Amino acid sequence: MKFPLHNFIPSVLDLADTALRPLDSTHDLCSAFPVMQQLRPHLMSEADFVSRIERMRLEGYRLIGAYDAGVLVALAGYRFQENLVYGAFLYVDDLVTAEAQRGGQWGSRLLQALERLARASGCARLVLDTGLANARAQRFYFREGLLTGALRFQKQFDTP
Repeated sequence: MKFPLHNFIPSVLDLADTALRPLDSTHDLCSAFPVMQQLRPHLMSEADFVSRIERMRLEGYRLIGAYDAGVLVALAGYRFQENLVYGAFLYVDDLVTAEAQRGGQWGSRLLQALERLARASGCARLVLDTGLANARAQRFYFREGLLTGALRFQKQFDTP
């Protein structure tokens, strides 16, 4: 499925919240690393992070950043997907606000922007996963109107 607005993210975002913008350049990604590392502490190096994002972009992954006085304070990573369960949907891979900025509505603003983008792109829903032990995030998602809809199972493999 093609998502016609996928390449016009700035125009969709700028209509409602000028603090948000796509993170596209290598410089943008490097500035995003410290914030993303708060959510994904296993990411050890900026270079590895940038390399992963570049590979993920080939699969449609995109990042949006939230800025306060020119400083990146929150970000969301997402991609458009389609499957037999949901049809066309926007999947949120990552959503994080810098620890010092939490409580400032940055996560809400990012989710609202992603919802606008999903709706404008013809998606019927926004989907994300969070850890079962992450009660703080779960409370936030419930406050934002997201409801539990599935339980994900996984099996980890040893890799060389």
